[in-house]
Amino acid sequence: MVSRVRVWLNRTYAENVFFMDQLRRNPSDRAVEIHATHGDPDSPILAAADTADLEPEGLSPAGYVEYALDQCIRRGIDVFVPRLHQDAIVAHRAEFEALGTALLAPPAEAVAVFQDKATAYQAAESIGVPVPPWWRVRDEEQLLTAVEKLEAGGHRACFKPAAGAGGVGFRVITRTPFSLAHLSGFPSAYVPLDLVVQAVREAVEPVDWLVMPRLEEPEVSVDCLTGPDNRIRMAVGRTKMGRRRGFTLHEQWLEPARRLAEGFGLHHLSNIQFRMYGDEPVLLDVNTRPAGGLHQLSLCGVNAPWAAVRLALGEDPGEVAPPFLGTDYTVVSGPRPLRALSVSQHRTDEMEQTPVLPTAPVGTVEVDAAQALPL
Repeated sequence: MVSRVRVWLNRTYAENVFFMDQLRRNPSDRAVEIHATHGDPDSPILAAADTADLEPEGLSPAGYVEYALDQCIRRGIDVFVPRLHQDAIVAHRAEFEALGTALLAPPAEAVAVFQDKATAYQAAESIGVPVPPWWRVRDEEQLLTAVEKLEAGGHRACFKPAAGAGGVGFRVITRTPFSLAHLSGFPSAYVPLDLVVQAVREAVEPVDWLVMPRLEEPEVSVDCLTGPDNRIRMAVGRTKMGRRRGFTLHEQWLEPARRLAEGFGLHHLSNIQFRMYGDEPVLLDVNTRPAGGLHQLSLCGVNAPWAAVRLALGEDPGEVAPPFLGTDYTVVSGPRPLRALSVSQHRTDEMEQTPVLPTAPVGTVEVDAAQALPL
């Protein structure tokens, strides 16, 4: 009898409720039990798991590693999919492996390369993957120089944190003065240059931004599955043009993604994003973790989470190729259940008495799901 697989997802995105669903509906018909932890007691991730704990707040990266090792021991974790403090966790891979826990994450060296976007762009350029023009900005003078150079070339400037994820901190710079137009409708990513300059000038500490041109659509996210032998098992592109989404296997997107994943050892699941700079696809970002939209590959007949878990367990899934490309689709929100009670945040000195959250669901939260669009 094949034993069940125990998988842990820590403080991950709400969309990964679908990641969890796919693990349970795996084509091997293998029993999967899912453990989840999060800092928000109302995260749908906790409600979707078989067991769940609320994470202590205020832990240092080293303290979080100790917490994670304890979770793996107490919960009998076979495969750990780390998002929070991924860099600290993968640096202790041997300690997790000694407990019988496989990390579904790249090696520490690969995570370090892509944790900082400037370092990532330099690394990509070194192996011939095109990147957009970019400037690392830490003060007012550097900001103005970068913006003026981009605008002189006919581009609209934007900026984002040198380290970050999920589009947090992304803004587009405009020369339009602040007015009531900025206060009508929904909040916008566009910010007047004079306000940005003033904020940088008055900042207590230097900023750490990348300034670059506003890249054009389509945006293509290539989901990759790479083995510990640095060989790609899966590469499928998800396209985004406004609300319309689709899939692609065109080599202009897949070839540079493979080059990055294999060249830098992005083992297990990674997500490599591209946009257009003029007529050329260029690198936008590299995520050393499963993308929130990974589950959308199910519209192509692919169960990527299960293939990744098999690979982490040492069971080579072989080439994971979509049997077909799904129709175009959009993403809409729908309800998911929540846990019955909201448990107070823990102090770090309460780690040894972390309570298990109750299992009965009540209430709902909205989570994005893919819906097909007729063509």
